[in-house]
Amino acid sequence: MSSQRALYNEMHSELDSRTAPDSPDGIEGHVRNILKHMGEDPDREGLLKTPYRVARAFEYLTKGYQQDPKEVINNAIFTEEDYSEMIVVKDIDFFSMCEHHILPFFGRANVAYIPNKRIVGISKVARLVDVYARRLQVQERITTQVANTLMEELNPLGVGVIITAEHLCMRMRGVEKQNSIVTTSATLGAFRTHQETREEFITLVNGRQR
Repeated sequence: MSSQRALYNEMHSELDSRTAPDSPDGIEGHVRNILKHMGEDPDREGLLKTPYRVARAFEYLTKGYQQDPKEVINNAIFTEEDYSEMIVVKDIDFFSMCEHHILPFFGRANVAYIPNKRIVGISKVARLVDVYARRLQVQERITTQVANTLMEELNPLGVGVIITAEHLCMRMRGVEKQNSIVTTSATLGAFRTHQETREEFITLVNGRQR
């Protein structure tokens, strides 16, 4: 066990002070304390590197805090005078963490807008979803954040967002409903004021031909 502990310490010696292991304010130190509180031995072989892994996982799962959603799309906004029909990016996979229980929820986002002489690179729509999803979140907030950001940065004629997701906080604990799915939507501009626009959006999302 001493050799494993030595390897563990050597592995962490290269980390900067922001991610220093076992520091009073560091994630790893807190994970070790949680393991102890659960009655586990954080120094046993199977758990020795767990605090490190958990800290790195949380850095990745919450990397959206270090990303500016407006910068993500502003580098790929283009002038397009001739196209004014609906643009829909469907089935954008995402993973997020519920801020109430810090358990995953995941699903698909469908994002649409009607351009007003400006379009954004399609991949940036998916990246925008990821920026907001990679934070401690609630599904309702992601939905409105994506819609509001596109509306503010593109000034389109309208924006529509529909997100469906599965929440492990409902499946693993609490009510334990295994087949529950949550759907949220946000509509701005023409998507809110024109029923035909909303219906076209829903039809395209559902994959049916009009």
